[in-house]
Amino acid sequence: MSLIPVTILTGFLGSGKTTLLKRILTEAHGQKIAVIENEFGEENIDNDILVADTKEQIIQMNNGCICCTIREDLRATLTDLAAKKRDGSLKFDRVVIETTGLADPGPVAQTFFMDDEIAEIYLLDAIVTLVDAKHGQTQLDQRQEAQRQAGFADQIFISKTDLVTTAEADDLSHRLKHINPRAPQQRVHFGEVPLGNVFDLRGFNLNAKLEIDPSFLTDDAHDHGHHDHGHDHVHDEHCDHPHHHKHDDDVKSFVYKSTRPFNPSKLEDFLGSMVQIYGPRMLRYKGVLNVVGMDRKVIFQGVHQLMGSDVGPKWSPGEDKTSKMVFIGIDLPQDLFRTGLEQCLA
Repeated sequence: MSLIPVTILTGFLGSGKTTLLKRILTEAHGQKIAVIENEFGEENIDNDILVADTKEQIIQMNNGCICCTIREDLRATLTDLAAKKRDGSLKFDRVVIETTGLADPGPVAQTFFMDDEIAEIYLLDAIVTLVDAKHGQTQLDQRQEAQRQAGFADQIFISKTDLVTTAEADDLSHRLKHINPRAPQQRVHFGEVPLGNVFDLRGFNLNAKLEIDPSFLTDDAHDHGHHDHGHDHVHDEHCDHPHHHKHDDDVKSFVYKSTRPFNPSKLEDFLGSMVQIYGPRMLRYKGVLNVVGMDRKVIFQGVHQLMGSDVGPKWSPGEDKTSKMVFIGIDLPQDLFRTGLEQCLA
């Protein structure tokens, strides 16, 4: 049996998760989807679509989708669903886990890497986060959970942009880009998202793509380490960008780039020690690296303390062999990371 892809859907209360889920559950998309609701009773979808019979744990939808509410822990629910799929009593192609509005998606994501039994059945595809344009700024100001949800995301959907001005939406978008420069953003209305933008995003694949909006790098050259290595890190006193320094979010990102290759054993030791110390505060991190003596790219990524690496494709002839890394975390000591990474260069 091939691995069952899983999407984690997260976002603050009122961000539009329920609307998007209803669309997924009722639309004729030809896919059979199992939705697991991590229920806190805040906004579960059964108020409209589902029969509110709490004794029934799994409810079949008319388009072949199924929906279940977590009564035990996630692992038990996933194991139960897999067993039912194996014995033919349930048919589904993929799983969507809707976390509660206040949930930190980290522990949910870790389940798919730490538990061997789960890892043999399921493949975590991506974390999709919805942010409400109307209340997003306030939620990011007041709740670290909202920042974490944005930091973990592989794809961010900004909803309710019709309720704010274009400038306000741009401001929010800019702020989210600072929290998480690796997640593409899309503005959506009423959950009208093509399913191709929700599923099969391969956010956790060890692939050689590290997409960071180039404007993010140039926009804040002084803030985000887009500088030539080998000279001191100079802060630009003349920055007059209107968006800067207005929000001091706990969750921030920084990008490290170098044209000099890494010494692999030094880098492994350094990253290993940083993950041990700062792992709980490191939400997502990824790099495509140029390593001494290798004609192939080395790709690494991690969630909290879990880090994996793999050898990727060959560098193309004439390709600029620049190592690129992005770290997204809570109050990470950027200077310490940068200095340590510099010392790992060959």
